[in-house]
Order: sequence, then structure tokens, then C-alpha cells
Amino acid sequence: MSEYVHADARGASVGLVERREFVLEQGLEVACGLRLAPVSVAYETYGTLNRDGTNAILVLHALTGDSHAAGYYAGEDAKPGWWDIMIGPGKPLDTDRYFVICSNVLGGCMGSTGPASIDPQTGKPFGSDFPVLTIGDMVRVQRRLLDHLGVDRLLCAVGGSVGGMQVLEWSVRYPDRVFSAIPLATTTKHSAQAIAFNEVARQAIMADPQWNGGHYYEGARPGHGLAVARMIGHITYLSDESMRHKFDRRLQDRCDLSFNFEADFQVESYLRYQGNKFVERFDANSFLYLTKAADYFNLEKEWGNGSLVAAFARARARYLVTSFTSDWLYPTYQSKAMVQAMKKNGLDVSFCEIEAPWGHDAFLLPNERLDTLMGGFLERMERELEKERARKTTAAGANGHAL
Repeated sequence: MSEYVHADARGASVGLVERREFVLEQGLEVACGLRLAPVSVAYETYGTLNRDGTNAILVLHALTGDSHAAGYYAGEDAKPGWWDIMIGPGKPLDTDRYFVICSNVLGGCMGSTGPASIDPQTGKPFGSDFPVLTIGDMVRVQRRLLDHLGVDRLLCAVGGSVGGMQVLEWSVRYPDRVFSAIPLATTTKHSAQAIAFNEVARQAIMADPQWNGGHYYEGARPGHGLAVARMIGHITYLSDESMRHKFDRRLQDRCDLSFNFEADFQVESYLRYQGNKFVERFDANSFLYLTKAADYFNLEKEWGNGSLVAAFARARARYLVTSFTSDWLYPTYQSKAMVQAMKKNGLDVSFCEIEAPWGHDAFLLPNERLDTLMGGFLERMERELEKERARKTTAAGANGHAL
């Protein structure tokens, strides 16, 4: 996930927002067998939960995102949330109609429990003693947050990239709690190439002398390693066309080659800037843990004994699956594979490959086609959920009359 932040003039902002905290005092046992307690979850909400509790939408963020999906904070940080183009009055996730929730994932560094949190056993940050997590662990914590908020069933779960993995996990792990799902630019399991890029990025961090085996919080941080890791990741978020359009081989602030190892080219300068900017806001250990969780994600192994069709046999959701033509990190063939498995189970599935030149991060950028798809899908889901509720009410009345 890149540093794209756009305010959208096509709809109103949700305005001032506040990050809140939910604490799961009893914690939970994560997939590796260790117990984390307590567990804190940073989250934000936009809009109002209706009386029937049928208008909740859960937004799942990508790898390095956070709970600040829309609106802006008071004070010095007036930057809009990372999906402000999608969330707010008159936007696809219309907060005049929907109650939108976004939380920072378990293992993150933006308010939720992660490697930088204090280990109650030692009184010091966990560092690399933090347990290795899975996407499933993150979703289990999110479920407890929804219980706390009084949301029994989601109208929709929506997210892109690693957020899309969480959407898929939600729909299969808790099928009765997800009426519909929108996985964007995502996959049911990482390819060898995706794992390879993540491993090179992790090695960049761990090779930094300041990493200190993951216990660096009382001293210098592994800033250089994290910056290089971000540069590697950022390349995968863009496309050849977008890089050619933005930079080509143009030089940076010079008329000729320097014949040294300065940033001669604009693309070099851009990557260095992105890397250094990332170090200011993100924790190196969280990057290690979150990329590992993404690599471990394998829906067909976890829920289908190796069969994607068997995994989606658990699902009940209506799906809108979307890919982007220039996304080479999670290319369209991976979306088509999940759509095929969904259809073999007779699920209600819509699929669209959107023409977009900007690579994997296209789901974060303004796109009228995506706006139309998501807005129309959510309106249809509202109608279908209401019909379902009406049928259940009629059936219950008939059964009561028969008794």
C-alpha cells in the first residue's frame, strides 16, 4: 500500500474523526499456539448503525495502512484518511446510509497490539518475541471488535490487497456474519514471486545492524533497512507503464550523469524519498510480521484441505471481485481462479477487471468505474438483505400461526 491520500470533491468529508481503542482484556491464543493478553485494537467509525443493525460495512486496510480511513484529525494532522475518496456522504461507502468501521490490524503499529507494544511479562517492548501471526488471527480480533460495537452481521466486508485477504477470510471463517464481500486486487494465496519480494524486503531489515535481533526500541532504529524494504515493496505496487509515465529515464535536478552513486534518475530519487518517508511512520518489526502473515495466507489449505472449491463451500456471501489490468503483484488470473471456485459452489458472484495503468495500487486511486461498481453493488445488497429479512419475518409469522 502506497502513500496515496486523496480528498474527494465529489462527495462531502465525514469531517473530524477520532481514533478509539477497544481492549480485549482476556486476549486470545493465536495460530502459533501462544497467548496474547491483553489485546488493544485501534479503530474508527463513520456514520451511524441503524436500529436493525443491518447497515454495517467493515473496511479492511492493506499491508501498511491503519484505522484512519476517512475524515481528518484536529490539530496538526489534517491529512485525510487513506480511503477518503470512497468513504463519506455521497461517496460509494455513503456514511449517510452506512455505518463504516475500520480498525488497525493485530501486529500493526498504529494503535493496535504489535511488536512495539509492551510485553506485560517483561515491561519492555515485545520486539521479535512477539508471536508470528496469521490473517486469521487478525480477523478473529476484528470479530471481537464487532461484537463490542453491537454488529451481529455485516452488510459488507471490503478491502484491497492484504485487506482483500482479510475480506476472503471473513467470508469463509464467519459465513453467517458476512452478507456480502468486495475483495479488491487480492489473492487467495501468495505466488512464489510475491513471497520472494517480501523475503528480500525482510532481509533488508534484518541485515541492518540497528535491527539488533528485533530488540532495538531502546536505541537506534533500523531505518536504512526499513527504507530499502519499502523501496522494494513500492516497486511491486506500481506498473511498468506508470513508472514510464511518471519517470521514464529523466534525470533528477541535473543535466548529465554524475558518474557517482547519487540519485541520477528521478525514479531513484522518488524511491529514496518514499523509503525515508516510510521510516517516519512505520515500525520495522511490524513490517516483518505483517509480510509474513500475508505470505502464510492460503485459503484453500486452511479451509479446503488444498481445494479452493472446498474452501468456498463454507461461504454464504454475495461477492464483487475486482482486479486491475496492470496489477502484476496480484494479476487477474488469480482473481479469476477465486471466481471460478465461488461459482462452482453456486455463489452469487460479480467480477470485473478494470482497465487501469497504475499497477497494484489502482484501488487506492480515484476511479469512476470502481465507484460505480461498488456503489451499485452495495445498493443491490441493501435491497437483497431487506428481502431476506422480509421472507424470514413472513415465515416466522406463518409458523407462529400454524402453532
